[in-house]
Amino acid sequence: MDFSRPRCSPWRELVLVASLLACGIFQTSGQVSIVPFIGLEGYRSFLDLENIPEDAQEYSWHRGVNDSEGSMIVSYKPPSNSWQSGPMFSGRENVTTEGRLRIKNSMLNDTGNYTVRVDVSSGTHRATSWLEIREKESNPGISTNTTSVVEYMDSVAAFCHTNATTVTWYVNGIQVSSNDLMTISPDGKTLVILKVNRYDVILQCALENILGYLQKSAQIFLTVAYGPDSVWLRSDPSNFNGVLSAELGSKVEMKCTSTAFPEPKHRWIHNGSLLSVSEANITLPSLTWEQMGRYRCIVENPVAQLTMYRDVRIQRNPGQTGPFECPHQNWRTRPDGQGVYSAHSSQGDPVKMKVGSCPSSAEKSPDALSSRCVQT
Repeated sequence: MDFSRPRCSPWRELVLVASLLACGIFQTSGQVSIVPFIGLEGYRSFLDLENIPEDAQEYSWHRGVNDSEGSMIVSYKPPSNSWQSGPMFSGRENVTTEGRLRIKNSMLNDTGNYTVRVDVSSGTHRATSWLEIREKESNPGISTNTTSVVEYMDSVAAFCHTNATTVTWYVNGIQVSSNDLMTISPDGKTLVILKVNRYDVILQCALENILGYLQKSAQIFLTVAYGPDSVWLRSDPSNFNGVLSAELGSKVEMKCTSTAFPEPKHRWIHNGSLLSVSEANITLPSLTWEQMGRYRCIVENPVAQLTMYRDVRIQRNPGQTGPFECPHQNWRTRPDGQGVYSAHSSQGDPVKMKVGSCPSSAEKSPDALSSRCVQT
């Protein structure tokens, strides 16, 4: 891993001070010194210099407590802006223009003493310090009591498996803390979301290592069942305030839409009778009298245990002028001219009529048909 230099933390400062005291290398003010460093395997490590002379001619870094030619790692000459590697160079070390030693992809065997020689016009400065590389702690593990929940009905508990004393929690990549919707245990290793919503889908925990970097667990994805929140019934022709006006013989399409997960079930009821349609949409290729009336689309989410519906009433377009057919079982009609039809009773008696409303079941005479089936 190759990360930029971490931010300083109180923990790291304490570690550095402890290292300085342990090694007994606090040096007199004004002398070049090396800041000890505790790093992690796989990360970058840095050995910084303090009290750097302004006229430095060369920075030479060595492995061990002396600055012999055979122990040299790498050197840098500011006047010529040039670098030179030595026998101890592994390909991972470099000296910055400020004279600090940088080691990328630190290894456990990088632990040890390091010496720097700083050549200036007036002489040479030397300093030695300790670099310690520790084994990286493994990333935390994570588990939950369940991954399938119902919105606003179920809770979920997540557990962070780590020996670290400081644990942070993330929901959808955002760090969270205890609030009215979720609680975190005193040791920080358990997160409980009291009422899960559809947006609480990604859970993750993390620890902060001694460098201040976050080591995150794997992500756990929740499956949240929700909805339908509401039902919309769209139609062609369009309906207004739940009323759809259409001409006889025309095509009518209706479609139910809703927001729900998983995919909800659909049922249709026409004038109180359940239809054999289980799709979200229904099509009437050629509208008949029998197909008019009230339609109800029912949307059901059995997982979330929620059901909603929407009604629409299909009526004949008031502006329609033929063709027209009375649906009464005792009558039949057939075209006999533009806008005029011959109606026949069950006895075969013809009666001329215009487009209009149909006789009721109690009206069975030709006179009744001619008086009712008149254009209005």
